[in-house]
Amino acid sequence: MTVHTAAPSLLEAADVNPDRARALLGEALSGADDGELFVEQSESEFFLFDDGRLKSASYDASEGFGLRVVAGETAGYAHATEISEAAIGRAAASAALAKRGHAGVSAEGPRATNARLYGDENPLSSSAFSDKVALLQEIDAFARARDPRVAQVSVSMAGERRVVEILRADGGLLRDVRPLARLNVSITVERDGRRESGSSGAGGRAGFETWITPERWHEQIEEALRQALVNLDAIDCPAGEMDVVLGPGWNGVLLHEAVGHGLEGDFNRKGSSAFSGRIGERVAAPGVTVFDDGSLPGRRGSLTIDDEGTPTERTILIEDGILVGYMHDRMSARLMGLAATGNARRQSFAHMPMPRMTNTGMLQGTTPREEMIASMKRGLYCANFGGGQVDITNGKFVFQCTEAYLVENGKITAPVKGATLIGDGPSALTRVAMIGDDFDFDPGIGMCGKGGQSVPVGVGQPSLKITGLTVGGTSV
Repeated sequence: MTVHTAAPSLLEAADVNPDRARALLGEALSGADDGELFVEQSESEFFLFDDGRLKSASYDASEGFGLRVVAGETAGYAHATEISEAAIGRAAASAALAKRGHAGVSAEGPRATNARLYGDENPLSSSAFSDKVALLQEIDAFARARDPRVAQVSVSMAGERRVVEILRADGGLLRDVRPLARLNVSITVERDGRRESGSSGAGGRAGFETWITPERWHEQIEEALRQALVNLDAIDCPAGEMDVVLGPGWNGVLLHEAVGHGLEGDFNRKGSSAFSGRIGERVAAPGVTVFDDGSLPGRRGSLTIDDEGTPTERTILIEDGILVGYMHDRMSARLMGLAATGNARRQSFAHMPMPRMTNTGMLQGTTPREEMIASMKRGLYCANFGGGQVDITNGKFVFQCTEAYLVENGKITAPVKGATLIGDGPSALTRVAMIGDDFDFDPGIGMCGKGGQSVPVGVGQPSLKITGLTVGGTSV
C-alpha cells in the first residue's frame, strides 16, 4: 500500500533506517487505536513588487517530522526539526504517554491507491531569480500603461514544493509531492482625489510556468483594473433586507465558511455544529447539492493522499437539500463508526491533523444568471467577495462585497460600495430560490484557517439567487 515513487525516502535521505523507524513507531503505537509518523520536507519562496520596485524577496526551507499516538479521544503528539533515529525515539516515548491506561486495537490502515495527482514539479526551479524579478517588473509596467488613472500597482508571486511521507502502524510508507504556485495583481486607480482598488489572483498545484504566461497575467491585470474602475463609480450601498444574486466561482467562499466548516466531522462528533445529528434531514432548498473533492488534478485544495495517508475522494455532503454526510479524518470517522473521507489535513509536520475541507462547492442548476437578475424588483448582485466572519456553532456570517451592484426592476443600475451580507448558513441554504447553470471554481487563491492552522483550499459554485438576506450598507 503505497503511492509509488522512484525518489529516495526522506528517512533514508536523513540517514534513518526505515526499519528502525517502523520499530520505534510500532512500539509507540502498541495498545493505541491509531497514529503515524509524518515526515515533511518543504521549500518556498515569495516575491513582492510594490510601488515600482522589488519590496521583498524571501526563500525558506524546512524539514521535520511529527509522531502521533491516538488513544480514544486523546492524542499525544511530538515533533522535531531534526530527522534522526534518536529524535524519533524521543518523540515516540513522549507521544506514547497518551495511551497510559488505554488498551486499544490498532485501526485498519487507509485503503490502497495507485493514483498520483502530481509528478515532481518544482515551482521554485522553473526559472531563475532574476527572471522572476524581471517578470514582476514587466507586469508592473504593463499595468501602469493600461490606464492613466492607475496610481499604484502591487504584484506578488509565491511558490512552494512539499514532499511528505507517512509511515503507518502496518508498516506502509506513503509519499506525496505537492507543488503550489500563485500570482496576484492589485491595482489602485485615482480620479479627482478618490482612490479605489481591484485585485485578481490565480494559481494551483503546478509550476510557475502555468501561471506566468503573458495570456494569464494580462487577464489578471485586465480584471484587477476593471474592478478598480467599477469601484471608482460606486455609490453608497443602501441597507435592508433584499434578494441577492451571488456570482459564480470565488463567491463559494460563503458556502465554505458558513456551511462547510459546520460539516466537518469533529464539530459534529462534539455536537458543536448547527448540523450535528441531522443526517437525513432537509437542511437546504431542493436542488442544492454540496460536495467536497480533494481528488481534482491541479486544484489548490487537491492532494493525492491526505495527511494521514487516506486517498482523497469526492464526498457528497448535501444531496438535493438533504444532509447525507460529513467530512472525516480517521479519528472522527472511527469515533462515529464511519469511513474516513480523505479530509485529514495539517499545516505542517509541527501540527496534528484534523478534519478540513479540500475543494468545496455546490453543483450547478439550469437557470441563467440573467434570469435571476431579471426576477428581482429590488436587490443586490454581488459579483465578488472579500473577507468575512463566521460563527461555526450557528453559521452566522458577515461578508464584505468587493464588487456589487444595485438591481432595480430586473436591471443592474449602479455599482455600490460598502455592501455586506449578513445572515446564517443554515437559513441561507433554505432560501436558495434559483441555481445557475454557470458553475465555476475560484481561480486558485483560497486559504482556510482552523484551530490556528492554515491550509490551501478551493471553493466553487454557480450563480445563486438567495431571498431575504440582510444587506448592510453605508447609505444614510
